[in-house]
Amino acid sequence: MNPKNIYRLNEYAVTLYRIFLAYIFYFVARVLFFVYNKSLFSVDSVGDFLALSFWGLSFDTTAILYVNLLFIALSILPLWVNTTKVYQKILMWIYLVTNLIAFATNFVDFIYYNYTFTRSTFASFESLENEENKEALLISFMLDYWHVFLIFIICAFIWVKLYKLVAVKNISYPKKIPYFTSSVVALLLTGLLTIGGIRGDFSHSTRPINMVDASRHVKTPEQANIVLNTPFAFIRTIKSSDFKRRSGVPQEVIDSTFHPIKQYNDTVENKPNVVLIIIESFGREYLGSFNKEMNIKDYVGYTPFIDSLAQHSLIFPNAFSNGRKSIHAMSSILAGIPSFKIAYTSTPYANKKIESIISAVNSMGYDTSFFHGAPNGSMGFLGFGNVLGYDHYYGKTEYNNDDDFDGIWGIWDEPFLQYTAQVLSEKQQPFFSTIFTVSSHAPYQVPEKYEGKFPKGDLDIHQCVGYTDYALKQFFKTVENESWYKNTVFVITADHGNQIYYEAYQKTANRYAVPILIFDPNEKYKGVDHSLAQQIDIYPTLASITGYKKPFRSWGRSLVSDSIQKPYALANTGTNFLFMRDSLIMVRDDENTLGLYQISDKGLEHNIAGKNPLETKKMEVMEEGFIQDYMNRILDGRLDAENKTSKEP
Repeated sequence: MNPKNIYRLNEYAVTLYRIFLAYIFYFVARVLFFVYNKSLFSVDSVGDFLALSFWGLSFDTTAILYVNLLFIALSILPLWVNTTKVYQKILMWIYLVTNLIAFATNFVDFIYYNYTFTRSTFASFESLENEENKEALLISFMLDYWHVFLIFIICAFIWVKLYKLVAVKNISYPKKIPYFTSSVVALLLTGLLTIGGIRGDFSHSTRPINMVDASRHVKTPEQANIVLNTPFAFIRTIKSSDFKRRSGVPQEVIDSTFHPIKQYNDTVENKPNVVLIIIESFGREYLGSFNKEMNIKDYVGYTPFIDSLAQHSLIFPNAFSNGRKSIHAMSSILAGIPSFKIAYTSTPYANKKIESIISAVNSMGYDTSFFHGAPNGSMGFLGFGNVLGYDHYYGKTEYNNDDDFDGIWGIWDEPFLQYTAQVLSEKQQPFFSTIFTVSSHAPYQVPEKYEGKFPKGDLDIHQCVGYTDYALKQFFKTVENESWYKNTVFVITADHGNQIYYEAYQKTANRYAVPILIFDPNEKYKGVDHSLAQQIDIYPTLASITGYKKPFRSWGRSLVSDSIQKPYALANTGTNFLFMRDSLIMVRDDENTLGLYQISDKGLEHNIAGKNPLETKKMEVMEEGFIQDYMNRILDGRLDAENKTSKEP
């Protein structure tokens, strides 16, 4: 018997051919999508379009592999009947039905994109569930846009013809052992490649690609929708569609409680540089300067440098994160958009234009940059950074020295911060730079040369905290002699907490406790402010510090100048909302109040809702008002100070 037959090479070749057909038609769909919507995109040449299509291959791969999982599995499983006529006919129907349904979703966006300015997602389809005239809507769409339907029929016809053009040979396999052995090897290899294709790569340090990652390689945010395809957008948002329009709370109540449109008139004679440092996994528990009044028995901190810096800074020992992951912190801190059950950046709305502290300072002539020592694109930072509008991104690629790579996450904090200091010293002032560290993260290692230098503490992360604190010390030591240093405001915070040792931080609300520190070398901002603070306060705070005078959308408050907005903080456990204001904490799910607690009861042990119906109702209205304004503004694309909505079909 021919060795090609023994090892099923013909079957594998035909399977690859059939998958390759999907890539061809996804490219055709991308071309047609662009043709139908070319007035909405800025694409200067065929070369630019082909470059966008090239970057789109990763997203095509993810979608194609998801759609074809069953087909691929049935094509390569060692069943001994794979080449029979009946089996191949079953495979053909599985392939064509799944692929053509997915392919058809692209055609919807040929027209619908003109109204929504984003790829259709699971949320888009879910919005039809309350429509009673679904059949009429479909018929109307087909009649109004018959040309789109016709093009789909033509493409589907050609796809079917091309599928049938290459067939699997009907072969029997008398030698079972080599057949089965080679099949198992092929199955394992295919499974590995499929996992990598669905994730977007094989790197441990990067998450599976999401919609926001389409912005990594574009010149304008709108081009991300050329890189994307609709099946990918649909699949990636199946669990990301908890955005629903809300009503019931009068807008005047929302406005008086949260003042979502703010405007500060701070006079700033010499625009300060801003260096915003977001420290990976740096829970407030680790910083001694933030725990002086926690009354924790035998407390030990691990940040001697930050503690010394805090003596000359304005610190907030009662601050909280608005999310649970690094990417949650990006939107919360920089754009004032918190994440609840899912990251805002994983939603269908992440690629829409938004106002942020980056867009604010960009309009004031600042040079803006983002530093993250991980592989470029890690955590989705590069993509979302492009959405925000950073002028420059500096990652592991720009650092260009793998000798300082920790082997998992990125460049060790100390050398990368020294690199950052060097780049900042070459910048034109004023500049706004964000630094996101990487080293205080599992598997909790420090560079070999520093083994034993930092206290091991009681948790694996403690020595990493000590190392990152030391790296910051060296960074400040380097920059304090630079000409730009005296006219720079440094803000230090964390994306979220991490391992917890002390019982006080095991309590539900304190699991979201993070530091917020504002340092001006001239000590303009100094002291300890025990009022509630949160990550979404950083955007308005920096708008105030830099002297931004235009109206802007923010649910937070300036921590240095706002005398109107009352302090509050909110977080989400993944299932429930925590809303803290005045002396109370309210816990709610999507619809109901689960409890009301004193602000001191961070463990949420003594529910007082029944004893305080008036306070409970007041807190309910405020929390519902926030969620209502949050949901509706995101759904309507009103994440700026202008009262505009996206066009509706």
